[in-house]
Amino acid sequence: MLTVAALYHFTHFEDPAALRAPLLELCQNEGIKGTLLLAREGINGTIAGTRAGIDAALSHIRAMPGCSDLVWKESSAQDMPFGRMKVRLKREIVTMGEPDIDPRASVGRYVEPAEWNALIRGNGVAVIDTRNDYEVAIGTFSGAIDPGTKSFREFPDWWRDNAHRFAGKRIAMFCTGGIRCEKSTSFLVSQGVEEVFHLRGGILKYLEEVPEDESLWQGGCFVFDGRVAIGHGLQPTGHDMCHACRRPLSEDEKARPEYEAGVSCHHCISEYDDRDRARFRERQKQVEIAQARGVRHLGG
Repeated sequence: MLTVAALYHFTHFEDPAALRAPLLELCQNEGIKGTLLLAREGINGTIAGTRAGIDAALSHIRAMPGCSDLVWKESSAQDMPFGRMKVRLKREIVTMGEPDIDPRASVGRYVEPAEWNALIRGNGVAVIDTRNDYEVAIGTFSGAIDPGTKSFREFPDWWRDNAHRFAGKRIAMFCTGGIRCEKSTSFLVSQGVEEVFHLRGGILKYLEEVPEDESLWQGGCFVFDGRVAIGHGLQPTGHDMCHACRRPLSEDEKARPEYEAGVSCHHCISEYDDRDRARFRERQKQVEIAQARGVRHLGG
């Protein structure tokens, strides 16, 4: 069994590029795979490996400037959910496109998972899902508002266009692990919203700590790795992924006539042409050859 660690931390890195090579080398030496993003505003990502390997990686990250109080969330995976290890340099560790927003300066009020149900059941509370539309499609909290955004960068404009709908309401926001809410609640505070709350640790912490028979979560939670989606107790839900468009698929959706493994699904059948699908079929062929040999093809 492998350990999967999801983490983010806002801090100031004077020179993120100088941190990249030592972090990548450490992860590669420990057999860790996944993706970590470095920017001047901090670090974000998910990695997987053995218990000892993850401990070594987390120890290294905690020793980086301003990261001694790093918090992370753990789950498990039977098989390695990543194909390689990547450490990338970015302008932002989660892209919002609002340069004046700094979660270290101000964010919404944190709400623990055990207290979340009472908040979102309350009168005068608008619950907003800050994730992308394809994530919301497979699971969300009962009654939550879906902004319908295709990327987090679209959220500020969505709020500006819809802020009038929420005048006088308390705003409760959530995302997968918490990082998007750090920025989205900070943004709402900057827009003059006085009562903004967000779920500490995100959906992942809620699914880990809140018993299923008390839960207000419905469906699966999309995760950006080979497990595709997880549910209560952080167990995989059985969702698969269309490797043409990268959207999550249920078993029922895979039974639709538009679905062809590695080539198309009902979401993307009109988004690609025959040349694209020929290319996807060749990639899928190579994936299946690799699987037959007992190795993992990075395209799969």
